Amino acid sequence: MVSGAGAPTFQTATPTESSSSPSWVPSDVADALTSVPGWFADLILTVVVIGVAYLVSRLLVQLLGRRIARRFRRPSLTRTALRGVRVGVFVFALLTIMSIYGYRLSDIALSVTVFSAVVGVILAPIVGSVISGVFLLADQPYEIGDMIELADRGQRGFVEDITLRYTKLFTLDNTFIVIPNGSMRDRDVINYSAEDTRTRQSLDLLVTYESDIPRARTLFEDAARGVEGIVSGGPQIRIGGARYPAGPTCYIDEFGDHGVNLRLRYWIEEPYWLLRMRSRVQTVLWEAIEDEDIEIAYPHQHHVFDETSGELQVSTNGQPAQFDGGRDGPADVSGVDRPPEDDEPGRRDSTDE
Repeated sequence: MVSGAGAPTFQTATPTESSSSPSWVPSDVADALTSVPGWFADLILTVVVIGVAYLVSRLLVQLLGRRIARRFRRPSLTRTALRGVRVGVFVFALLTIMSIYGYRLSDIALSVTVFSAVVGVILAPIVGSVISGVFLLADQPYEIGDMIELADRGQRGFVEDITLRYTKLFTLDNTFIVIPNGSMRDRDVINYSAEDTRTRQSLDLLVTYESDIPRARTLFEDAARGVEGIVSGGPQIRIGGARYPAGPTCYIDEFGDHGVNLRLRYWIEEPYWLLRMRSRVQTVLWEAIEDEDIEIAYPHQHHVFDETSGELQVSTNGQPAQFDGGRDGPADVSGVDRPPEDDEPGRRDSTDE
């Protein structure tokens, strides 16, 4: 269509007549296809191309899988490379199918406005996720099989798959979470098994001031050391430039209002059962202090009323009552049910004697 002098000419993709088979089709097959309708012959060739592409993709994955795995040594990169092989095969198959129906790349013309709208509305989020996926694969914050925690949700799980578009997380509740890579890059992710699977945990225990504090610290360390799955000792664990004791250690954290807070720190060999290991440690600690001069403190308060106290407003049986804590006279309690006096004859209060 020409709207004026010098105006560009736009052509739309129109299939050509498939009166002859493509050049790559064997002559015997081409002769056989001449006796069937054109649309049916094109359909048969399309199915054949798809089937061949599927077989070729599987064959290439089997042939190149081990080599790619030895090359990258990371499951996520290996899977991404193999997906790229499959996509390349099927893209070639798509171009072949287009040639069957007579389409050519030069025949496909799209206006700049439509193309920009498609890219801006539909492809922009996908392209953003793909770019984020490339950064995730390059930065290696986590790998397939790692146990991670989403800090903003407090949810733990295992990384099941990493693609260029999303990360699939298999939670401890036997559910899947599929998170776009663009969103994963904006989250704080805690990796429990990136370099070293050993994880340090802390347990706070509040004991009374009357308890034997040195004995409690020693008892807690020995009890935790005997739990299966807890690192009992050995060389110090190195994290960056710092080194930490491998065995359980108990420190005096603070002197609180209700008791002395002891903080027990211990290392777990595998980070997959954090709650289970915490329960085991608390169980053995409870059993260890059963016959000891150690008492777990609990929050409690004492209310004392003396000559410096003010007035306490109470209500009993729907009637207000007033308590005067001063020293000028007895408390004025009105409307409070008093216990009946003892009317037994011959009985006297011991204070009267």
